[in-house]
Amino acid sequence: MTASTPAPHILVPRDKAALAAFVDHTLLKPEATAADVAALVEEGAELGVYSVCVSPSFVSLAVEVAAGRLAVATVCGFPSGKHMSDVKAFEAARSVADDADEVDMVIDVGTARAGRFDVVEADIAAVRGAVQPGRVLKVIIESAALTDEQIVGACKAAEAAGADFVKTSTGFHPAGGASVHAVSLMARTVGAVGGGSLGVKASGGIRDLETALAMIEAGATRLGLSGTASVLAGFDQDAPAPASTDTY
Repeated sequence: MTASTPAPHILVPRDKAALAAFVDHTLLKPEATAADVAALVEEGAELGVYSVCVSPSFVSLAVEVAAGRLAVATVCGFPSGKHMSDVKAFEAARSVADDADEVDMVIDVGTARAGRFDVVEADIAAVRGAVQPGRVLKVIIESAALTDEQIVGACKAAEAAGADFVKTSTGFHPAGGASVHAVSLMARTVGAVGGGSLGVKASGGIRDLETALAMIEAGATRLGLSGTASVLAGFDQDAPAPASTDTY
């Protein structure tokens, strides 16, 4: 499967509305203000995105401003993943108590690099226990920092622990963000492309329409974008898309 030849069951979006439905419209910059988050939610609602993704301290605000118009996601153990599992679970539980619909947790990437996937699974399971059924748990594996074998191991650990999604990247790691290769491998390992049941979220460095569509063709079922308007503007052939320099 290549970016130009998607699997037969993959429906590639052909307009703004269809692509927007894949998007977690994201603001995770440490300097973000309450006003920035409120503006993000309003922009997301206008663009028709699936959700907004904000820092845990802004979940309640995002839920209030969203007023049911879109889902609210947040992060856990972000961005290093080096938090203790019980701390991650507490953070996730607090976000759920604040009415977050989805939680994107970061694994301990070093543990995955060491091949200790039983420990990775236990870490994810601890957070799964705090994110009740009906709320979505996504697992960020930081794919650019892993070998193919390690990506497969991390994905299988997420599946065994009861996660709903695997996700490529935080967008903050120096090794980089999402790649078509990683998304394809993740989709073939635990996603629908390989007969699995987990969603695959591509995030990190997706700044234009071509890249966004390539990720979906590779098997992504969700996209994490900070420059969503810029990406969607790629459908406007008569108007150049504004440049986006965001890393997420």
